[in-house]
Amino acid sequence: MTSLRCSHGAFVPARRSTRRICVFIGLALLAAGCGSSSKATSSSSATTIPPPTTTTGSTIARGSGPVDVLYAGSLVDLMTKDVGPAFNAATGYTFTGYSGDSGSLANEIKGKTQQGDIYISANPSKDVGLEGASNGNWVSWYAQFATSPLVIGYNPNSKFAHDLQTEPWYDVVTQPGFLLGRTDPATDPKGVLAVSALDQAATAYNLPALKQLGTESSNVFPENTLVGRLQAGQLDAGFFYGVEAAASNIKTVPIPGPTLQAVYTITVINNAPHQAGAAAFLAYLLSPAGAVVLKAQGLALTTPPTISGTVPTSLQAVLSGQ
Repeated sequence: MTSLRCSHGAFVPARRSTRRICVFIGLALLAAGCGSSSKATSSSSATTIPPPTTTTGSTIARGSGPVDVLYAGSLVDLMTKDVGPAFNAATGYTFTGYSGDSGSLANEIKGKTQQGDIYISANPSKDVGLEGASNGNWVSWYAQFATSPLVIGYNPNSKFAHDLQTEPWYDVVTQPGFLLGRTDPATDPKGVLAVSALDQAATAYNLPALKQLGTESSNVFPENTLVGRLQAGQLDAGFFYGVEAAASNIKTVPIPGPTLQAVYTITVINNAPHQAGAAAFLAYLLSPAGAVVLKAQGLALTTPPTISGTVPTSLQAVLSGQ
């Protein structure tokens, strides 16, 4: 009696009933595979992602294995819902992300308490703090690839929501009982910008109470928790970047005046354990396919990316789009 191999690899006698079993198993596995593919490529932005190519049109190399990305907490939704799944589907590598204040991440890299392949910061000064022998030579170059403005995001269920929609923000946030969240300026670039926004408005409109808000510590929270606190109703409003507000569907009001914005940079950490995967992530994020994902959440792209420092030979072709 002859035998047949089922789609899952087992040999069975070639009777009619077992042939049916193989067909059923094959259909089940096919359906499961299709379901997995759908989940891997889905994203909150629901955009159509083109095949990954560099700026010259050549296809980005596929591979396998992990890529550990340390990124600014303001990008948590963008990375976990959009960039990560799209990168996995497009390249075959596996994105693993770790978010936090840009400065805290830099300190963890420098202190060897957090290992990664890619570092994405919200301000170039944090990359500079990892350059040179005195800083451990963790970074030798970085590329500015996007910006996003500072805005005030608010909870639509807050009793102050109507006031924020109809009155100047600087008159509303000082009302009794108003809870305005921000991040720590000692570690997070957004915290620095938030204090600047409060100080500038305090001076421009003669409102000393705004400057006082910038000195209090009770309204300071980790960057990667601020969105959740706002959505849970623990805050009436908070300082966010436009990109994180868009990714989390947070209602916002603009901050008029001098431009206050995140300046996002990316680099491959020196001696990264997964060099090939890091190069693939870098190439993907800066590719036309990556641009579609980034633009969908309102990031203003720096085209071409502005590169500072000395790029290793192995990455020069990736950054030049070859």
